[in-house]
Amino acid sequence: MSESLYLTQMLVSYEDAVRLLKIRDSYDWHQRIWQAFGGRDGAERDFLIRVDQKEDAHRVLILSRTQPSKPDWCPTDCFGTKHIPADYFSHESYRFSLLANPTKKLRVDNPDGSRKKNGRRVPITQREDLIQWLQRKAEAGGFVFDPETLRTIPRGRDFFHKAGAHGTHTAVEFQGTLNVLDETLFLQTVRQGIGSAKAFGFGLLALTPLS
Repeated sequence: MSESLYLTQMLVSYEDAVRLLKIRDSYDWHQRIWQAFGGRDGAERDFLIRVDQKEDAHRVLILSRTQPSKPDWCPTDCFGTKHIPADYFSHESYRFSLLANPTKKLRVDNPDGSRKKNGRRVPITQREDLIQWLQRKAEAGGFVFDPETLRTIPRGRDFFHKAGAHGTHTAVEFQGTLNVLDETLFLQTVRQGIGSAKAFGFGLLALTPLS
């Protein structure tokens, strides 16, 4: 697979986020990041984002299949992007960090006792359940992780508001080491992200190769 990938980092001060960008929640970040991919109204999203709170700024990571451009609202020194070489994904082992929105579907019955087609999704919060959730994603994604190194770090509830809808996501950060079993499938997983709510800053698998 030769499709390009780009990693972009933006540093946005807390003051700029509030006063200039009017950022209130994860959906606002999603809308602002789209501005780095101008002229694509109606196009399918082909990028993943992650926003972390650092000491003096929001750090925004963007993993994209097309190269983004610096938005007008972003100072020159806050924006950096680089092409990821294909051999970056040819290592056997990586240290990883994943900010995810792990959920499970509960059964909901109709008044007559039959099962509704769509159940109710609830957040997964217990460590044992979180490990099982990540194991399922790993099996489907071409890799295995080392349970001895795995950390599951609660990041709290993330609220969002958009036209006609509002809600919450429950953020959990997974940190540890992984081994690649299927390079092609693993690269596809990196491109697509892991879990739900990818438009709201979840699912980006951050990787550091281990020698």
